[in-house]
Amino acid sequence: MKPEDIIAAVKEHNVEFIRLQFTDITGVLKNVAITVNQLDKALDGELMFDGSSIEGFVRIEESDMYLKPDPDTFMIFPWTNNGSKIARIICDVYDANQEPFIGCPRCTLRRAIQEADEMGYSMKVGPENEFFLFHTGSDGEPTLKTHDKAGYFDLAPVDKGEEARRDMAITLQQMGFEIEATHHEVAPGQHEIDFKYEDALKTADMIATFRYVVRTIAKQHDLHATFMPKPIQGINGSGMHANISLFKNGKNAFYDPEDPNGLSQECYYFIGGLLQHAKAMSAITNPTVNSFKRLVPGYEAPVYIAWSEKNRSPLIRIPAKRETSTRVELRNPDTACNPYLATAVMLKAGLHGIKHKIEPPASIDKNIYNMTPEERKELGIDRLPENLLEALTYLQADGVIQEGLGDHIYKRFIDAKKYEWQSYTEAVHPWEREQYLTKF
Repeated sequence: MKPEDIIAAVKEHNVEFIRLQFTDITGVLKNVAITVNQLDKALDGELMFDGSSIEGFVRIEESDMYLKPDPDTFMIFPWTNNGSKIARIICDVYDANQEPFIGCPRCTLRRAIQEADEMGYSMKVGPENEFFLFHTGSDGEPTLKTHDKAGYFDLAPVDKGEEARRDMAITLQQMGFEIEATHHEVAPGQHEIDFKYEDALKTADMIATFRYVVRTIAKQHDLHATFMPKPIQGINGSGMHANISLFKNGKNAFYDPEDPNGLSQECYYFIGGLLQHAKAMSAITNPTVNSFKRLVPGYEAPVYIAWSEKNRSPLIRIPAKRETSTRVELRNPDTACNPYLATAVMLKAGLHGIKHKIEPPASIDKNIYNMTPEERKELGIDRLPENLLEALTYLQADGVIQEGLGDHIYKRFIDAKKYEWQSYTEAVHPWEREQYLTKF
């Protein structure tokens, strides 16, 4: 869209407010709301905000930031707020010198995309978004009570979240999403909505929008939607499997009909890059203390660093479809990640594999969960970090992933996450009281 198209659409649909959206380094969606009277100024990139108040941005003495709207992301929400129609535009953040801000996650992804473009590639990503729906209490706060005991692919009336999930899908379609599937997931109260793959930047925008829409529609049903990776012990957590492909000259660069597996050499190298940097990447794709409570054996989440075409126990799976649909499914990202930073490091790792011709190990076609530690050791199968601190340690040792983030975001991310880990280790948890309060 062009700025004049946006102005015309705002007038035609009587939009009263426009939300200028962006994310902080943790992936939390932020916005500055403006009236239509400020739209011309916003579209010219003249609106400023205080970057020192945003997680991971800048210090107070260098806080002036500009929001540069991306016209292609203009969208009118299908609902109203107290009768007012609201639109949104996703923005890139620029610094006081009118240069792309090195701490802007969206600009970070743009840099990775530019690197791919220089190599002749464009990245496509299709996410599989899982989330839980919980009841809210009389005070409106979320509980851990869900309204069903349904399982994988169950239908109503067992799946009592079907109505809310249907409304989410309809709303997303009204906003331009091509919904491919919606269904109940394995755990009670757990759901999944999948939308069609798109270019990397558009997909990251769509993930941020998706989370906002799902939570908004859930609230309309007196429910709370959470993308927390592991809200309840003893059941499956929520992930965001990323289906990745590279295209070159309009064709899927991962497909080779002459290969026995139908995979190109570039695909093998890309897999090699992902596997080599998987431990460091996990700090970004699984960025919370809670994320690693999902990545444990027994709950269908990937734990072991391997790849396969035939089973879902390794970190990377190659779905069966070929030709245009040939893709690599990275299974450890979760729904708490910053979609811009996660996509950027996945692309960076894969491109590093192609540049340096990193051959992946042999495909593992047996169920890794059923192997003994000795069997895994014999096959050279390593595992992902067991907690956030371990993941941060690997990130601190991986210059490629650091380069993908940029020095500014890397340092502030490490600081923020070490503080999170320290806060977690100092807290006294209910489990400790249950174990020790009466014993000692």
